[in-house]
Amino acid sequence: MNILETVADQSDTMRLPLYAVTVTAVAREEAPALLSLHWHGFFRQTPLRLPGVDMPARPVPQSMAQFEMPHGTPDGIDELERLLLEAAWQLGAWDVERLERPAWWRLGAPATEVSDGRRAFGYYDEDEGFDAGQLMAEAPDREELMRLAAHRGYLRWLFRPRKHGIWAAVREEGDDTLDDSGGRALPCPVEPQPRQAGAAARRTVYRLGRTDRIVLGGS
Repeated sequence: MNILETVADQSDTMRLPLYAVTVTAVAREEAPALLSLHWHGFFRQTPLRLPGVDMPARPVPQSMAQFEMPHGTPDGIDELERLLLEAAWQLGAWDVERLERPAWWRLGAPATEVSDGRRAFGYYDEDEGFDAGQLMAEAPDREELMRLAAHRGYLRWLFRPRKHGIWAAVREEGDDTLDDSGGRALPCPVEPQPRQAGAAARRTVYRLGRTDRIVLGGS
């Protein structure tokens, strides 16, 4: 899967701006990964209109697709991260966040770890007010991937694209790396950093944007 082309094609199809793009992969596994597109927009669940009754709008469902890990490299996860950084760079993201999360199928695991792990694979608790209609998934192995992650841990990357995103409407004068389209041309100068061994949760932020000017705040 070409992440950049997928984001662009889906954005053109949906005709909506993106809030964020996330990718989730099982740690230390040559298993498929999941790409999620988080849209900014609302829709009416029913075309029914009743006089005097305000029918609430619902968020546009998150789109999720499954794709194979890159082959032909010593470490598929490292290659996946390189491709993610390139896509985020071209889409004008300010940064990319990588979360390394431990297995949550263990004695004494905090409830927040369990909930975060399930959400990373598109499974939400009933008390969060989420229903199956809020996820458009083409990921046949999603449940099995979540079970693997529960025992082995997982990685989750997140970036907020400027191109095809709501951030394109936000005036930005502090990033001198962007071109007129709001994106950037390859090559991406940021390289993947080594992952940490062990069971602890870790967070790594790759800064892509840069300012070469002094920005003065208004009064």
